[in-house]
Amino acid sequence: MAQSFGQTEINWDKLDKTRFYVVGAGLFTGVSVALYPVSVVKTRLQVATKDAVERNVFSVAKGLLKTDGIPGLYRGFGTVITGAIPARIIFLSTLETTKVTAFRMLEPFRLSETSQAAIANGVAGMTSSLFAQSVFVPIDVVSQKLMVQGYSGHSQYSGGLDVVRKVLRTDGIRGLYRGFGPSVITYAPASAVWWASYGSSQRFIWRFLDHGAKYDEVAPSMQKIMLVQATGGIIAGATSSCITTPLDTIKTRLQVMGHENRSSIKQVAKDLINDDGWRGFYRGFGPRFFSMSAWGTSMILTYEYLKRVCSKDE
Repeated sequence: MAQSFGQTEINWDKLDKTRFYVVGAGLFTGVSVALYPVSVVKTRLQVATKDAVERNVFSVAKGLLKTDGIPGLYRGFGTVITGAIPARIIFLSTLETTKVTAFRMLEPFRLSETSQAAIANGVAGMTSSLFAQSVFVPIDVVSQKLMVQGYSGHSQYSGGLDVVRKVLRTDGIRGLYRGFGPSVITYAPASAVWWASYGSSQRFIWRFLDHGAKYDEVAPSMQKIMLVQATGGIIAGATSSCITTPLDTIKTRLQVMGHENRSSIKQVAKDLINDDGWRGFYRGFGPRFFSMSAWGTSMILTYEYLKRVCSKDE
């Protein structure tokens, strides 16, 4: 491994876990505040019916601001923040521990550094997503129902608890896990692609910056490290959004349907094709592309900064 990269990597065993979780909760909440409105707009676009008046990013955002003001762009935010803390603890803990194990298991195969990083990060991303879905899916169901309430004929709610109460009354606990299969099929590959792209692109960029020269003896500057990490985040977000948006559209439509409109994955896919052709699977692609790229960059810079802040003193 090139020293440029080795000097920027902080392993899981070198972190103060308590500080990592506490500081991380605050930092990631800040990132969520900045990017949450994009998720609201994306979700509304994905569930819009054929006859909906608001069918593009600007009309959806304008409609929300006109009816509810800024709070309209944060529908369901309280639910997301409340549930995101335990979900992120599960995700990040699984991610880091699995990554270490995967790298260790790949050592005998003598793969290239970039390939090894792609596989180890991909496996870690997929595994952590699978574990975290047990918490993320109910959050998704509740928050998305709040995001689209009153839009294209969807029900109105007084808050997150009202959503939970009504879902449990009509569908039982299964209602909070509606779309669990599509969520796993969407987020597990998305997470695998994201982390694989991030891990491999970082190595590739460091190799490119070194121009094949011998390993640097001086640690790269913080600005250089952040630039490489941000670029890796953009590449990862763009790659993942392009591949997984169709699955995300189907999952979102399944999760916001009322009890009386229950449908199957096959029927949702048919409806999308009937309304918009194959382009229907990429409804909300613009906001999702921006969100995943912006979130990826912001998240990874925050995450890597968090690891530096929480590293144990040698």
